[in-house]
Amino acid sequence: MHFLKSCDVLYLHYDDGGACMYRIAIEKLLKWKQSKRRKPLIIEGARQVGKTWLMKEFGKKEYTDTIYINFDSNSRMAQLFASDLNIDRLIMGLELYAGRKIDPDHSLLIFDEVQEVPRALATLKYFYENAPQYHIVCASSLLGIALHQGTSFPVGKVDFLKLYPLSFKEFLMATDKERFAELLDKQDFGMITCFKQTYIDSLKQYYFVGGMPEAVQSFAENKDFNEVREIQKRILAAYEQDFSKHAPNEIVPRLRMLWNSIPSQLAKENKKFIYGLVREGARAKDYETAIMWLSDCGLVHKVSRVNAAGIPLRAYEDLKAFKLFVVDVGLLGCLTGLRQRTLLDGNNLFVEFKGALTQQYVCQQLKTIEDLDVYYYTNDRGSCEVDFVVDTGEQIVPVEVKAEVNLRAKSLKTYQEKFSPVISIRTSMSDYKKEEWLVNLPLYAIDQLTAVTNA
Repeated sequence: MHFLKSCDVLYLHYDDGGACMYRIAIEKLLKWKQSKRRKPLIIEGARQVGKTWLMKEFGKKEYTDTIYINFDSNSRMAQLFASDLNIDRLIMGLELYAGRKIDPDHSLLIFDEVQEVPRALATLKYFYENAPQYHIVCASSLLGIALHQGTSFPVGKVDFLKLYPLSFKEFLMATDKERFAELLDKQDFGMITCFKQTYIDSLKQYYFVGGMPEAVQSFAENKDFNEVREIQKRILAAYEQDFSKHAPNEIVPRLRMLWNSIPSQLAKENKKFIYGLVREGARAKDYETAIMWLSDCGLVHKVSRVNAAGIPLRAYEDLKAFKLFVVDVGLLGCLTGLRQRTLLDGNNLFVEFKGALTQQYVCQQLKTIEDLDVYYYTNDRGSCEVDFVVDTGEQIVPVEVKAEVNLRAKSLKTYQEKFSPVISIRTSMSDYKKEEWLVNLPLYAIDQLTAVTNA
């Protein structure tokens, strides 16, 4: 295996001809390692988005030795952390468990599913305060749930990194289109337009395959859509098992109903979440805990409404109105039973269920952009809706999503007249075009939103 730096991303190339998997997050891990103010790092993300692989790959590349410990059903670790939390004692215990010495300068300590031993989570504070020389990376798919159950947490003593499914750009890299990913980063839209069919074809594939690492790897190796769908079904089945295993018994039926209702929620023209679609007569208080549970374990993105456009957007959040998106566009397609034939029939993919898939895709890409808060806007009368409104920290940017090339943007115009944002984004299958107050950004280039708005 060798490493190639390009496009400010670390690409991992396997010399044995095996499939490549590229995660931009590795760059963030490198910055963490080099930071003088480094704290123990917790990687958060839904199950099966690649947290374990990322940590091990990082250890393999950057450290002489990697000590991997999975805390799930690990009685020995539970015992070790149950008593005295003296760091020297803990290090000795970890060395005995691993069967080798831990070198603070050259060893990476990986604590996987750390929330399963709450005392280990609490210990991160002592590592930071008393032994900052140790490099510790942890992963959790259920951290939010653990915290709601009263687990003690070392506030201010850890760093965080959120990991999502592969973005569209990472999908390009994984399917041997590194140069096309690089072109997006350069924002050479003249050149991008020349090769737009390649981007469109890859985007259609991404709509079906999504970004779950196992599905992407399978597609990269075999180009078999049936195999991809079987993997997605297994992932969804594993999530359903998690409902029964980790959620309180009284909310499990509601979790399942809520989870299975999301495709029909997104299929509506107005994608605001309606409790009555989960079950007739359902009320908010019946499902609040279930929504929080799904959100805490990273399975859904809850996008709240705002009714104005001031900085910070959070101040204008309407907690009662929101949209729910799932963690991955490929899993959404699987939940809906979207067939691969739809993909092979050209643009039909964007006709059937096109609005839902496209909004899901855009939401998913926006979530991967660091320090971006994502909401949507409707006025009080409900006559004007903007699909997404994002807070970059410097400005508020409205984003209207079009599944095809239809460029009518009535709501965006109304929003513009009322709030006068510096720039508005319309994302569609049309080519890049910049007008006085409006930028048409192709769907396949939506990850360039902050770069385009700051230009």
